[in-house]
Amino acid sequence: MRNKFEEQLERLHVELIQMGALCEDGISAAAEALLQNNPDLAQTAIDAEREIDQKEREVENLCIKLLLQQQPVAKDLREISAALKMISDLERIGDQASDIAELVPYVHLDEGTGLHIGDMARAVIRMVTDSVDSFVKRDLDLARAVYAADDKVDALFDQVKRELIGLIAQDASRGEQCMDLLMVAKYLERIGDHATNVAEWVE
Repeated sequence: MRNKFEEQLERLHVELIQMGALCEDGISAAAEALLQNNPDLAQTAIDAEREIDQKEREVENLCIKLLLQQQPVAKDLREISAALKMISDLERIGDQASDIAELVPYVHLDEGTGLHIGDMARAVIRMVTDSVDSFVKRDLDLARAVYAADDKVDALFDQVKRELIGLIAQDASRGEQCMDLLMVAKYLERIGDHATNVAEWVE
């Protein structure tokens, strides 16, 4: 019975890694769509969000099966409970990548702002990868690296915000576009927060 449980727990880890990879793909496609003004890539991010939703349901069903059909001990219960909370954060990451993609037709990046938004996107993609890996591998050092990266993402968000305020001060007619860009940066900052939440489940 325990061997069967361990096999299913390993499958859970694989499913979580796959869900994390889908999130990475969604963020990457959304960011590249924005940086290149590429509607096809934007659609890729929107499609990834649907796949992430499906994966969330699959992982949720697996967790329920582990709880009902096996006999998990306290440590196992904590891990399954954490996985259920993790997939909620990963699903929100997919939503926010899709939200960024939907803004692609309405924004045009200035050189400086685009650079920093690109930096934010690369940082949060790494955070998502490391947060899921830290959970599956029970790697506290990797989890702490995610916390540190979140500080960097927050600093980049503040920098983008200052740049956009400066652009509005120079040309008030660009206010609406700058607000859309600020929303993009805010979505990326939230993705970093969700990745940090995942890393916090490492014991």
